[in-house]
Amino acid sequence: MSHSYVDDVRPGSGSLPPRARYATSDAAALSLNGSWRFRLSATADAEDDSFAAPGHDSSGWDEVRVPGHWVLQGHGAPVYTNHLYPFPVDPPHVPTENPTGDHLRYFDLPGDWGGGDALLRFDGVESCARVWLNGRELGEFKGSRLPHEFAVGHLLRAEGNVLAVRVHQWSSGSYLEDQDQWWLPGIFRDVTLLHRPAGCAGDFFVHASYDHHRAEGTLRVDSERAGRVTVPELGIDVATGEQVTVPVRPWTAETPRLYEGTLVLPGERVPLRIGFRTVAVEDGVIKVNGERILFRGVNRHEFHPDTGRALDAGTMRRDAELMKRHNINAVRTSHYPPHPDFLDLCDELGLWVIDECDLETHGFVEQDWHDNPVDDDRWTPALIDRAARMVERDKNHPSVIIWSLGNEAGTGRGLTAMAQWIRARDPERLIHYEGDPGCRDTDMYSRMYPPHDEVDRIGRGLDGGPAARRGLPFILCEYGHAMGNGPGGLADYQRLFEAHPRNQGGFIWEWIDHGLTDPRYGFAYGGDFGEELHDGNFVCDGLLFPDRTPSPGLIEYKKVIEPVRIEAGTTDGAAAGVRITNLYDFSDLSHLAFEWSFQSGGETVAHGPLTVPPTAAGTWAEVRLPEPPVSEKGVGSVWTVRALLAEDTRWGHLGHEVAWGQLEAARPAPVQVPSHDRPARGQGLITLGPASFDVRTGELRTIGPVAVAGARLNVWRAPTDNDNGAPWQPDPRNGPLWRALGLHRVRHRLDAVEVTDDAVTVRTRVAPAGREVGLLTDYRWTSDGVRLRLTVSVVPQGRWRLPLPRLGIRLGLPASYGGVRWYGGGPGEAYPDSRSAARLGLWHTDVDAMQTPYVRPQENGARADVRWAELTSPQAGLRIDGDPAFWLTARRWTTGQLDAAEHLTDLVPSAETVWVELDHLQHGLGSQSCGPGVLPEYRLDARPAEFSFVFTPLDGV
Repeated sequence: MSHSYVDDVRPGSGSLPPRARYATSDAAALSLNGSWRFRLSATADAEDDSFAAPGHDSSGWDEVRVPGHWVLQGHGAPVYTNHLYPFPVDPPHVPTENPTGDHLRYFDLPGDWGGGDALLRFDGVESCARVWLNGRELGEFKGSRLPHEFAVGHLLRAEGNVLAVRVHQWSSGSYLEDQDQWWLPGIFRDVTLLHRPAGCAGDFFVHASYDHHRAEGTLRVDSERAGRVTVPELGIDVATGEQVTVPVRPWTAETPRLYEGTLVLPGERVPLRIGFRTVAVEDGVIKVNGERILFRGVNRHEFHPDTGRALDAGTMRRDAELMKRHNINAVRTSHYPPHPDFLDLCDELGLWVIDECDLETHGFVEQDWHDNPVDDDRWTPALIDRAARMVERDKNHPSVIIWSLGNEAGTGRGLTAMAQWIRARDPERLIHYEGDPGCRDTDMYSRMYPPHDEVDRIGRGLDGGPAARRGLPFILCEYGHAMGNGPGGLADYQRLFEAHPRNQGGFIWEWIDHGLTDPRYGFAYGGDFGEELHDGNFVCDGLLFPDRTPSPGLIEYKKVIEPVRIEAGTTDGAAAGVRITNLYDFSDLSHLAFEWSFQSGGETVAHGPLTVPPTAAGTWAEVRLPEPPVSEKGVGSVWTVRALLAEDTRWGHLGHEVAWGQLEAARPAPVQVPSHDRPARGQGLITLGPASFDVRTGELRTIGPVAVAGARLNVWRAPTDNDNGAPWQPDPRNGPLWRALGLHRVRHRLDAVEVTDDAVTVRTRVAPAGREVGLLTDYRWTSDGVRLRLTVSVVPQGRWRLPLPRLGIRLGLPASYGGVRWYGGGPGEAYPDSRSAARLGLWHTDVDAMQTPYVRPQENGARADVRWAELTSPQAGLRIDGDPAFWLTARRWTTGQLDAAEHLTDLVPSAETVWVELDHLQHGLGSQSCGPGVLPEYRLDARPAEFSFVFTPLDGV
């Protein structure tokens, strides 16, 4: 039997033309999801097609879940590559070693099925499928993330139907689906049998525009079969194809107003959810309903750590609600159309959508785009088929405002053909594609990961390039690569988006880490399944951890993009003013309630509601705060103002925090430690106040009852994914350079231990082996008899060409000191260019909870702007005050152990020691795992520095 269709560049045969998808109607539907019989073969031709015949004995076959991927159900293994094809590049051919899964589903029709025709619908199969029903071949298709339907009414039986599907992992279609994700074959979206009674709906197109001058909507529903359209709330009852204009409220991502209607046909009634809105490029910017919009977006791959791209309805809803609760207003469906139910959620909850075609040929970059299918006329029918299946399926969603031709597919005639087809079919939306800098086929200029200075130049119109491009709106379809600890620099990007109208925001890469659940590692990434080619943990680059826990990056992003800015206003005497700026594109602030609180020493001493006028979009109001309460002097005080939902919404409950701001009223007074106590030499020790030191080395041994180990300067951190960077980035990759310099293995030379009347001073030199650079480091210890003060002085020697990872001291405390309480930034981690979400307050947790579980372990867990901290055991504690404020990290493993770990399961907590990092300075994070490095203002260059800590033992904690 021939399997030539696998290598054929054509999209397939036998399936019906694409049409609009709707979730429900009064016609019957039968889900064929569930348990299917399954047989896996190593090649496409290992078995003949006799399995498709009724009566074939499949009793010895395995079973798999549909929707699902067989490689996640014990048959074969997943493969991850970023852009390299995991097979030889010889288009359109694929290897003989082509895992092929035969699937069988037996079903009966419901008793009330009735007469008429029926359609068999597949919503997603990777990558090529051949289909039989009751022994009759229906056809074959490619286009993994796209719908395909077959007419099957004449083949159905009341009982004993046999649906047979042969799925090949590799096909010519695989060359068009090289989309930086796990290669996961299988029937991974719904399979449904749809009853098609006489007079049922065919294709239909809902046109619903909005005139913002007249506050009117114009509706026309074009239908393949004539019928009527009713919208009771608007008093509409018109024939299909007839246009009607009525007063309406528009649909936007902020106010997703949907009107319930019905398409009434002789044999079927189809519910409609209609949103009136108009999308256009005017004055060089993207406008919806006459207003410029700003994308606060994310790229979204479909992923679940257990089921891959097979997502259930609950997971999709949780994702959409989580986006809204974190102030995200837009989704780019990277890099294929999503499950159609997700777009229903975007309509309902309010998310702008760039709907992206199932197209990426990124692997051809390895051969300078030679033989790229998008510039080969033989492939153009397949490209247009993919564009058509996307547009026809999703055209009735008001949330979809932009069609994207695909991603990282080079340039070519095929893309132009796709754009021309889309414009002819749907001129009411815009077209996006990032890969053509000439913007030949697009309505906007789009870039990935441009540095901040370039974004500024583009916003100012100084980017050069073709004149036509300079007049287009600009978006970052990918930026802020959320891989591991990071991204840094988001607030700096946001300032540029708000400063220049042309800069209309962007989409963080990406929504979720693609770590697969694995008992060996917790979560597995590329290479963990023995792949011949792989790209490691580059698949873990999301704002959510694989289990959908928000990462610090998502918390930071929520703060950066919050639609209300709360900052200090003018002050009149003792009364402080707060400025409330409305950054929404459409909404005033009447849906929010504001409250203030006043904290002294981290404790709330007063709070109340704050009256804020409605404040139209794009304007601001200044509001007076009450007279500050009397608070304890010297402990620090701060105003906190919060903007909360004033009532329940579809995505958030009453009281959900949308935005917040703080005004520091008074900083804590620095701790004064007069040098009253005199050092004393004893047997092997020097004592000073509550502390003891080794008489020979000057190393700190105890502070009161607390044993201390290894207190010394530290400059190393376990490199983050952004420290390690991407090989293709032009900026120096600090992680490998730090390691080459030897900063992970510095040596400490003791030069002197000096004991004077009022101090113990230890002079050292800290330097990597084999290098001439070093850091002259003096530790000066003084005490008033109760407290111990350490002043650290650092002077660089030699030519330091690299920034330092960190600069501070580290020390070890007994493992029982696992409680942590601090006054400073919190509650979560922060770094110099990712600290917008650090809220000043009094926080308490434990050492274990301070760890951030990045799928590949790396530097994490720092708390910013710490004024004081306490590490406590059940019996005692140690307080640390900083001068100036410091960065606090505590963990039950050393930095070296963290550095060596490849998975979280490699980290074994110490039973003896808690390691505490007290950092004067930290190097920034940047986004260099796939973007720009750290901005100059967040670099930690080697310069002279002096900083102090005061240690106070605590009894009876």
